[in-house]
Amino acid sequence: MKKIFSLFAFLLLISSCGQDKLVGTWVQPIPGMEDQVQGFKLNADGSAESVNMHTLLYNAWSHKNNTLTLKSESIGNKQTINITEQFEIQNLTEDTLTLRLHDSVFTYTRQKP
Repeated sequence: MKKIFSLFAFLLLISSCGQDKLVGTWVQPIPGMEDQVQGFKLNADGSAESVNMHTLLYNAWSHKNNTLTLKSESIGNKQTINITEQFEIQNLTEDTLTLRLHDSVFTYTRQKP
């Protein structure tokens, strides 16, 4: 029984390693206002939050293989639209996250706590 538990714990650790690397606050300069940033915070529990984005509210995220899925709500004009986007992770380091969505590439920097 102890061996089965150890194997389960090991597999859980391996599967969560990539997820842990994504946890944190990722920002980029706001176009036209480069002295300010926008982005998202990915929490360890799978919830997400927007950073300086008042009409696009991130609420959840997940990671599988090389895909980051972000769920959000676009609010404005008295309506709410639920959005799910799947980004290809092109690069992930301790400080940089590069995502691709169709023909667009977005580069984020990890915000220090």
